[in-house]
Amino acid sequence: MKAIYFETGGSIDVLNFGDFKDPDQCYGSQVLVRNIAAGINPIDIKIRIAPDRFPVTFPVIPGCDGAGIVEAIGPDVKHFKPGDEVYYSQPGFNQRQGTYAEYTVVDESLLAKKPSSLSFYQAAAAPLVLITAWEALHDRICISSKQTILIHAGAGGVGHVAIQLAKLAGAKVITTVSNEEKAAFTQRLGADKTINYKTQDVVNETKKWTNDKGVDSVFDTVGPPVLQNSIKCVKNYGDVVTILQPPAEMNWSEARLRNIRFSFELMLTPIILDLDEVKRHQSEILRRCAVLFDEGKLHIEVAKQFDLIEAASAQQYLEQQHPIGKLVLIIGE
Repeated sequence: MKAIYFETGGSIDVLNFGDFKDPDQCYGSQVLVRNIAAGINPIDIKIRIAPDRFPVTFPVIPGCDGAGIVEAIGPDVKHFKPGDEVYYSQPGFNQRQGTYAEYTVVDESLLAKKPSSLSFYQAAAAPLVLITAWEALHDRICISSKQTILIHAGAGGVGHVAIQLAKLAGAKVITTVSNEEKAAFTQRLGADKTINYKTQDVVNETKKWTNDKGVDSVFDTVGPPVLQNSIKCVKNYGDVVTILQPPAEMNWSEARLRNIRFSFELMLTPIILDLDEVKRHQSEILRRCAVLFDEGKLHIEVAKQFDLIEAASAQQYLEQQHPIGKLVLIIGE
């Protein structure tokens, strides 16, 4: 099969395109998926740059998100059959393979039927950001109609999905953006207020909009120093959830004084730790979101498509351009 792979960490130059051994037959509850498209995420770049931080085996086929058609199933698979259209998120951890390839063997517990209203390339863009945003908002913050939430980087992959999920829950949403185009985009998604972090003070604008109380919760997708400032944006006894590692020098004194609850969101945990129950929870998130897509209540924005052979250029584009929404690799038909 054709695949993107690398044998050492580093710049985009380490990414190779070529023939790779076809996946072995399916065992147990494994499913062989013929990938039509693969999503591109910042974590793909982090794994390429510093693979020693992750449980990968060389050569590494990168990629977490995929959408395609079931080709074969293992003897213990219960819910899928050849010909099913599916989407999923499975990084190449613990002897698994990533999605930048024509075929991937996937754990059944991570699969969901593709939303019928989405193309394969739209579906491939969705899983990781859906799971991340859902777990942060519903499992950590317990988002509700009584809350106001600040979502950082609202035009990004995770951010633009988080805005929609928060609005579907009835919450009021403030989001940060870097330009007018991104502000207009997030407003179309339902954001109640946008803050241009390049020209406005995020803390002051948040306090002003909430009558100096602060928001009920903050969802950080950026990391330091945004994470540090998030503590100043949230109310006493409020919530901050982040997908990034706090810096060693972070000052926690104000958070402690004001009893702010702090949570982490890492959707890779069930794959890294092989937590089957949580894998099933993540596939349930994808199933529930598929219904929202098909009801026209949820939208995934694809900024640009690349052919599989252009994976290096796609990762470079993501690093340098910070596009609205997601990038996708087109693999097959």
